[in-house]
Amino acid sequence: MNNKIQKFFHFENRWWKDRYDGWRVEKLDTVFRVIPYFLRTRIDAQNLFEERIQISHLEQFIKDNKEQIPNLSIMHIIITALVRIVSQRPSLNRFVVWNKIFARKHLNFAIAIKRSLTDEGEETLIKPEFALEDTLQNVVNKVRIELENNQQVGQKNGSDQVSKVLGKLPDFMFRFVVWSLLWLDKIGLLPKLIYRVSPWHCSIFLTNIGSIGVESIYHHLYEFGTCSMFVAMGKKSREYQLNKDGEVEEDKSITLKFVLDERVCDGFYYASSMRQLNKILANPSVLLTPPESIVIDAGVGRKPLI
Repeated sequence: MNNKIQKFFHFENRWWKDRYDGWRVEKLDTVFRVIPYFLRTRIDAQNLFEERIQISHLEQFIKDNKEQIPNLSIMHIIITALVRIVSQRPSLNRFVVWNKIFARKHLNFAIAIKRSLTDEGEETLIKPEFALEDTLQNVVNKVRIELENNQQVGQKNGSDQVSKVLGKLPDFMFRFVVWSLLWLDKIGLLPKLIYRVSPWHCSIFLTNIGSIGVESIYHHLYEFGTCSMFVAMGKKSREYQLNKDGEVEEDKSITLKFVLDERVCDGFYYASSMRQLNKILANPSVLLTPPESIVIDAGVGRKPLI
């Protein structure tokens, strides 16, 4: 095959069962091999649950580290905690395409941002990529760079430009292009230009609607793309309660709402992962250093080719 064609489709150095963005998961329980054929869409397979996160200690942690890590926010801590969980719980970074389960070759987030906080304000998406070893400082730096490159009003990133071009097509042609992209994605031949700008091809989709004063929501997963987890952060809430000494204390929290594709791992695996997430958020200082080790997806039964 011509080298230019191979590079265009990310087809070089792939085993025939793999995709350019994921390795085929071969070591599966029978149930997980069968489920994607019955639960054929992410809408069929999505599970919804929420976690309420105490944040008073997180706010203090941010104050304690404001000189070492400028512009640190709760969102950065949440992102880094999710990166750390994926480094230890690799099945969270799987996805399903055309009834087959794949282990993703990378870890990236799609994050929705508003360029201006008005009803008419432009909305766009950034897509930072993280390493499994990333610390809180690494995540803050990578998110900052993406924001600086995309947050100016009127600025157009790759996603905006592709959307603009597609939006100008007549309806019949638009339908054909979208149908073609869906099928190319199913067989692992989606052009890299589309893949790189597509917010739907990501490990985790995150929206921080708390930044505009809105409570968290359950947001559906998308059929196009490979995203298996959607996380929505809500606004800060305050409650007052008595402590053991009979004194009134203010309790601050935010709600994280998750929508997950249950085909990539079972409920026990998800529950265990969320318990670990809570432990990390209870002690965010562990995010200042890399993880002691990285857990590799055991379902990929051979050495990766790239």
